Amino acid sequence: MDSFTHYNEAGMPRMVDISEKHPSKRTASAQSLISLSEELYDAIQAGAIKKGDPLQTAQIAGIMAAKKTADLIPMCHPIQLQGTDLAFEYRKTENGYQLAITAEVKCDGKTGVEMEALTAASVAALTFYDMCKAVDKSMVIKETCLVKKTGGKSGDYLRK
Repeated sequence: MDSFTHYNEAGMPRMVDISEKHPSKRTASAQSLISLSEELYDAIQAGAIKKGDPLQTAQIAGIMAAKKTADLIPMCHPIQLQGTDLAFEYRKTENGYQLAITAEVKCDGKTGVEMEALTAASVAALTFYDMCKAVDKSMVIKETCLVKKTGGKSGDYLRK
C-alpha cells in the first residue's frame, strides 16, 4: 500500500496531507460534449425551451458544482476557488448539432483544480440535458475530458 497515496499505513483510505506544500497559481479547463437534434437547436435559438434558457441555467449549475466538488468526490480537498467560468459553443454535425461546454477554474492553492473543472463541465452538461429533455430525450452526453491544466508539482498539461 506504500505506493498508493490515498491509503494510510493500515491500508485504509485517507485524504492526502498537503499541509507542507506551498500554494501556487493553478488553473484547469475541462470540456463535455453533448449531441443534440436540429429540432432542439432550433427551439433553443427561438427561445422556446419552456424551462427557460438552458445555457444560463447550465452556467449557474457548473459554477455551483465546481464549488461543491469536495462534497462529491471522496478524497478531493476543499479548495478556495478564485474564478470559475463556462463557455458554450454549438457545432453543426452530420446528424444535427453538438454543444461543447468548457469549464475553466482558477485558484492559488496547494492542490490542483482539475476535478473542479471536470465536475463543472459534467454538471453543466447534465443540467443542459435536464432543461431540454422535453424537446429531445435522445441527447447524448459524450466525452468529458481535461483540456488543460497549469501549475503544481506535476507541471502543465495540454491535451493534444
